Amino acid sequence: MYSEIFSKMPPTRLFFHCALPAMATSLAGGLYAIVDGIFVGRYLGSEALAAVNIVMPLIMIVESLANMVAVGTSVHIATLLGKGNRQEASRAFSFSVKFILLFSTMTALIGFNFAEMVAAWLAPGADGETLRLAVDYLKIYALFGPLIPIYFATDNYLRDCGRHKLSMAINILTQVLNIALDFLFIALLGWGIEGAALASCISIALGSIITLALFGGQRLDVYYTWENIPQAQFLRVLANGSSEFLTSIASAIMGLVMNIFLLKYGGTAAMAAFAIVMYVDSIIGMLNFGLCESLQPALSYCYGAGRKERLQAIFRRILLVSIVMAVAAFLFMEFAGSYMAGFFIQAEDPNLVKVSREAMAIFAFSYLAGWIDLCFSAYFTALDMPARSLLVSFLGTFVLPVVLLLVLTPVFGLTGIWLMAPIASALSGVATLLLYKSSRLAFEEPARI
Repeated sequence: MYSEIFSKMPPTRLFFHCALPAMATSLAGGLYAIVDGIFVGRYLGSEALAAVNIVMPLIMIVESLANMVAVGTSVHIATLLGKGNRQEASRAFSFSVKFILLFSTMTALIGFNFAEMVAAWLAPGADGETLRLAVDYLKIYALFGPLIPIYFATDNYLRDCGRHKLSMAINILTQVLNIALDFLFIALLGWGIEGAALASCISIALGSIITLALFGGQRLDVYYTWENIPQAQFLRVLANGSSEFLTSIASAIMGLVMNIFLLKYGGTAAMAAFAIVMYVDSIIGMLNFGLCESLQPALSYCYGAGRKERLQAIFRRILLVSIVMAVAAFLFMEFAGSYMAGFFIQAEDPNLVKVSREAMAIFAFSYLAGWIDLCFSAYFTALDMPARSLLVSFLGTFVLPVVLLLVLTPVFGLTGIWLMAPIASALSGVATLLLYKSSRLAFEEPARI
């Protein structure tokens, strides 16, 4: 099996074999997100940027429910492959694909039929034009709903099979297609926000079809089978994926909370500025996420194979590179990120430029500690420790941010919203390191490789 590279390839070589394709994919995804934001902001205006920001939390919620199954199954698959049990791994894979497709179809039907009501609920107080754009964007996504979440799930399973370069190629293909369709639908044909949604949905749907086809015919380490998994096994899959699920849910809810605070303290301009910050952050955030996610199959495989020394050697490399990336991310956002705001904004909106630059200058400090939660949450998930992973993620993603918003905004107003991110990441990072140190695994001193 190709997945045997997780136990045979030297740790440093394995790290780069897994991490570089994933980081290249993440970089391409981040660049795509920025280009997508430029098309929306430049051609459609701040109301369209705000509308996309309104809908994104809901899309994140739907994808997070599917991702709970995908991540939990991915850890289970890699662990079973580490034990040499390909048949059981394939049963878990097949069941998850069927479950996600069915779930996605149901949520898509609900989203399309109740789009107006949902959009109004997501952003109470938003103006009528922004809500109309949000409804149009949401309905397009709902039409393609069955094929959106499964794309991200099958990408996890490709990495379980050791096919990181294939995963990279498919991801970059979809992102390049997305940019091309953005140009065609928005700039040339003038289809507005519906064109932006269509560009994203068509490219992701094509990626889903390609990845689903790849698992046919037993060409990869896991394959389709009609067998299902026992209920107890499925519940364990859900438990292990629950940390990522609740983190995504918390992020989505946090997005809703942010929208409320942004509208209260800064109006539509503040919402658009936050959307711009998130576009620029997408490059950095996706690089960090890609790094940790790419090595999860290797960690789970080594855990299943009983190779704890090798597991720790791989994790040390993740931590080292994450620290280097955190410093680089801070420098980029602090000194270059703020000037990128102008790319997203129409020339006649200098106030939005000012607000965006102020937000980025403060937000940059969140990178200095933000890597801690991501690395250790991924570590706990890979080792089938959902409770620790959940605690780490939920504290940094939801609990501390909400508390800090309530404390800071009455004193600092809009600036308090931007201050929340760096303070929350620092406090959460300290709590995460204390949790890791208190665990038994922290006291194991494996031989260095």
